[in-house]
This record gives sequence, structure tokens and C-alpha cells, in this order.
Amino acid sequence: MPSKNFTPQGHYVAPIEETPVAAVDVLDETQKARSTWADAWDSMRRRPSFWISSILILLILIVAVAPGLFTPIDPRSCQLSDSNGAPSAGHPFGFTRQGCDVFSRIIHGTQASITVGLMATLLVTLVGGAIGALAGFYGGILDTLVSRLGDIFFAVPTVLGAIVLMSVLPVRTPITVAVVLALFAWPQIARIMRGAVLSAKNSDYVMASVALGVTRFKILLRHVIPNAIAPVIVIATVSLGTFIVAEATLSFLGIGLPPTIMSWGNDIGQARTSIRTSPQVLLYPAAALSITVLSFLMLGDVVRDALDPKARARR
Repeated sequence: MPSKNFTPQGHYVAPIEETPVAAVDVLDETQKARSTWADAWDSMRRRPSFWISSILILLILIVAVAPGLFTPIDPRSCQLSDSNGAPSAGHPFGFTRQGCDVFSRIIHGTQASITVGLMATLLVTLVGGAIGALAGFYGGILDTLVSRLGDIFFAVPTVLGAIVLMSVLPVRTPITVAVVLALFAWPQIARIMRGAVLSAKNSDYVMASVALGVTRFKILLRHVIPNAIAPVIVIATVSLGTFIVAEATLSFLGIGLPPTIMSWGNDIGQARTSIRTSPQVLLYPAAALSITVLSFLMLGDVVRDALDPKARARR
């Protein structure tokens, strides 16, 4: 039974003018919707490592395209009288054992190393991305064949396969080295693209396109690939530095680019005999190689964090 001292509690209702609930759900229709790429750019431009790596890469590309802007000295003009010479005016890095200007060789060697890295990355991205996208989207026998073929190539390390194949090729040019590296490196991109396509092809916008009667190939090109390309871009950015190192390794072993083509790998290989007496001949091209690879790895890390929603949430 209710107590004698019990007093019914009243209900207070705030006036509507004091609680503008409608304003809470107001959507600013004047502001355009941000895409994934816009969010990624906003994330990247806030990080100092992005600008540092971008400036270094831009400088490296300028050196590769126009080496004459940085040194007027012919890297093939060598005099034995300058063998292992110390740095002097106009020759800041000294001379090699053959009397060649070290600085000029490093500047002109940038072109071959960057060319191999860019071409190998482009080939791997196009070939591996196309194969992975077709296998993941259509599935069936095609997916099975691509998966088994990829397993076969995965069993052979890229550098080891390139060593075996380059040792029997009669012609060795930057294009040849890039094609050989891409031949053994495409399965990684193919697997990543296949997984991304498998996740994207079951999305609502794909189902809506099917209901509208759009052909499957057009759906793949217009909707699936643009929404699955982000992880491939990340891996391609990081792989570019890896291909530059692979070219230097092949040239160092004497089965990459011929000595007539200047590259950092060739210079490092030729400097082995002078490492005790003139270590700078080895250190300078090795430093150029390290800075270039580090720049691309830094850029790849920034791109990965920007395109990964989980990484953005953690920050």
C-alpha cells in the first residue's frame, strides 16, 4: 500500500523553443562529400615524412631526366693519372681507380637505376593487377589457374630467378632487367588485387549495377577496380625501391647492366677493389642508392597509413 507521506512526482516537459532538436539533425548540403582519395591526401599532407620523401624523389627524378644540369663532366672521360684521386675543385667526390669522376658517375648512373625501378613497377602493377582483378572477379577455373601459377612463381625468389635468367640472356639493357624482375614479381600484386576485388565485388553498388543491366566487364572497370586499387598502389610504391635494389644487386654480381651502362650497382661492384685504399669510391654510390630506396619506402609508408582506414583511426 502507498505510504501516507507519498507525494506523486510531477513530470517536467521543457518548452520546445528551449530544445531546438531539429537543429541537431541538420545536414550541410552545401559541402561536397569527401572521397577516399581526398581523405588520404588530407592525411598525407599533414605528415612531414610525406613532404621530405616527395622532395627527395622529385630531386632524384630531375637528376635522372636531366643529369647535365648537375655536372658538366663526362662520366666516361677517365684518366689514369687521377686514379683514386682525392676530392678537388670541380670533383667533390674524388676519382675512381680508373680515374673517372665519382660525382659525375653517380649523377649519370641515376638514370639507369630509376628507369629499371619505374619500368619494373609499372609492368608488375599492370600485369599483376590485371591478372588478379580478372581472377578475383570472374573466379572459377580462371581463379584456380592464376592461383596455382602464382604459387609456382612464389616458390622462386625474385632475385634468384633474375640471376638465373639474366645469366643466359645475350642482351642486357634496362628494359631487359625490368622485364625479368617483373616476370618473377607479379604474383604479389596479383594476390593483393585479387583479395581486394573479392571484397569489392559483393558491395551494394555492384549489385545495383547488375540490376541495371550493366555488363560484368564494365562493372569491373568502372566500379570494382577503382575501389580495389588502393592496396595495390601502396605495394607498388614500396616495391619500386625494392626493384632498384634488385637491379643494383644484379649489376654488382656482373649479370645485370653491362659496364658500358652507368648504374649505382656497377659503380659499387667496381669499387670493391679500392675499398681499402679509397672507401669513398664505394660509399658515395651506396649512399645514393640508400637515400633513393629510403625515400620510396618512406612515401610507401605514408601512402599505406593514409589509405588504411584502421591506421587513420589509430591516429
